[in-house]
Amino acid sequence: MSEKTTAPARTAGPPGPPVRRGPGGGGPFGGMGMPVQKSLNFGPSAKRLLGRLRPERLALVAVTVLAVISVAFAVLGPKLLGNAVNLVFAGALSLQFPKGMTQQQVIQGLRAQGQNQFADLLSGTTFTPGAGIDFTAVGQTLLWVLALYVLSSLFSYLQAYVLNGITQRTVYRLRADVEDKLHRLPLKYFDGMQRGELLSRVTNDIDNISQSLQQTMSQLLTSLLTVVGVVVLMFVISPLLAVIALVTIPLTLVITTLIAKRSQKLFVAQWRHTGELNGQIEEAFTGHSLVKVFGRHREVEARFREKNQEMYRASFGAQFISGLIMPSMMFVGNLMYVAIAVVGGLQVASGMMQLGDVTAFIQYSRQFTQPLTQLGSMANLLQSGVASAERVFELLDADEQSADPQRPASPEGTRGLLAFEDVSFRYVEDTPLIEHLSLVAQPGQTVAIVGPTGAGKTTLVNLMMRFYELDGGRITLDGVDIASMTRHDLRSRMGMVLQDTWLFKGTIRDNILYGRPDATEEEMLDAARATYVDRFVHSLPDGYDTVLDDEGSNISAGEKQLLTIARAFLARPSVLILDEATSSVDTRTELLVQKAMSALRADRTSFVIAHRLSTIRDADLILVMEAGSIVEQGTHSELLARGGAYYSLYNAQFAGAGE
Repeated sequence: MSEKTTAPARTAGPPGPPVRRGPGGGGPFGGMGMPVQKSLNFGPSAKRLLGRLRPERLALVAVTVLAVISVAFAVLGPKLLGNAVNLVFAGALSLQFPKGMTQQQVIQGLRAQGQNQFADLLSGTTFTPGAGIDFTAVGQTLLWVLALYVLSSLFSYLQAYVLNGITQRTVYRLRADVEDKLHRLPLKYFDGMQRGELLSRVTNDIDNISQSLQQTMSQLLTSLLTVVGVVVLMFVISPLLAVIALVTIPLTLVITTLIAKRSQKLFVAQWRHTGELNGQIEEAFTGHSLVKVFGRHREVEARFREKNQEMYRASFGAQFISGLIMPSMMFVGNLMYVAIAVVGGLQVASGMMQLGDVTAFIQYSRQFTQPLTQLGSMANLLQSGVASAERVFELLDADEQSADPQRPASPEGTRGLLAFEDVSFRYVEDTPLIEHLSLVAQPGQTVAIVGPTGAGKTTLVNLMMRFYELDGGRITLDGVDIASMTRHDLRSRMGMVLQDTWLFKGTIRDNILYGRPDATEEEMLDAARATYVDRFVHSLPDGYDTVLDDEGSNISAGEKQLLTIARAFLARPSVLILDEATSSVDTRTELLVQKAMSALRADRTSFVIAHRLSTIRDADLILVMEAGSIVEQGTHSELLARGGAYYSLYNAQFAGAGE
């Protein structure tokens, strides 16, 4: 709005709402100060994020069951493959001895020949001399292995399908909660948050949470179940080798913990820099014309490179440090693999294990280290996702505007009698702005508010709309305290036309009907004709079906303002607020719009904030504000005759150029 100040304190005049623009505060050329970095509170944030999965409890049980079945089939595969290796190995050994002998006779004969090591190897294997390889048994075993792997994959696909639904529904609810929260936040929250930073939390951070949940939940569950299943079968095959494998777990946990602690803060910084960079880009693009006019594009580019470099350093550091986890885990896994191969080979040679069991155990060692490695590689995803979740939760935890009363009051009729009764308000606690202000606007009266910049004119409008809550006194509409009304009821009785026009992507018809969606086509056309929108619409190829882009750049600034006036005209509110509503139209059109405004203001209370005093000469009451107080009030002629503050403003505006 035109009068809202953007700094918590000034050398002259009262303060406006304190605005924290983040690193890019103060417009497209503001300083790039760095806020204090906040360390990631990983545990509580992760617990809270997982708590949002509660509505999916049954689906999570189904995912767990499917994962158990899938992992069980996958874990049994190496054991059966080991049996197939035993069949092949035993058959190959049997061909080295004549038929008719028993295995015991063969072993005794070897010992008698002094080949004790070979005899020990044969004692650990079951074979029939001269029988050869039983290809039928081997084939059946391999078919069972194939069936197990097919079933494992099938249940894994089902698990992924169900889990994808869980993740997307959870993120859907999170987005809905954020959207609802944004509508419950007071205006001062948006005053203190850079738009790009807020957009980054609503889009980038939520998308990052979605990806993190999607990629980590499935792997986390499958990896943990795989570790449990593999450990059980490793102990069944060889307790000694199982103990060797388990020794690596504490080592991997220590490595993961040490690396994760260093990367946590960097992930927080990464997403903070992402929001700040988005805010700077949004600010520079919004003010692109201004940047070009003043030739400051090099400074904008320099600040972008600086912020981009900061984001690069944080992102590179976070990804690099967390990326050390996986190769470290692979190194530990390879050490375990070597130890198992050596010890297992010695046990086979001594006849304490069969060759197939050692090959199965080696496969299990790979299956054991792979999920541990995956858990390590997921650390960076988890930290990144929880860092984004913390930023979203910070938004969800922000102080909300006061709730509407449970038993709201509502004025009878739509007279538009608005009264300020001993109203006090301040944006900053220690800096008074409006103190003990009283004012009555009669139904059908046009009240103009004038005064120097920062006098509090737009603040009065914000208080009428309950964008801010009063510190003292009350405001009534038709005798009812607006604090006892619902905000929807209050604002539905008020129409507002701002100096800063706002149009959404859609047709001209849709933008006008935004004021009253249930209006008929004829009512919409009447509003357009009354506000002289109809005049320029007919010059457009598609007329009222012309599609405006997000910024409304395919029509002029004055035409955009006429559309916002038509929107308010169609709404037919009981109280009309015009904040420099004709500042962007030409003089001739302004005179026409003033006539339309006169018709629009008929039988309703109107508040007109104006800097051009020529536009409010016919007002029923003119209020002159200075430093949050009404210093004069009266009609145009009365105030000029009084020779006070209004007289000075009037002369400064109309005589200043000549002097």
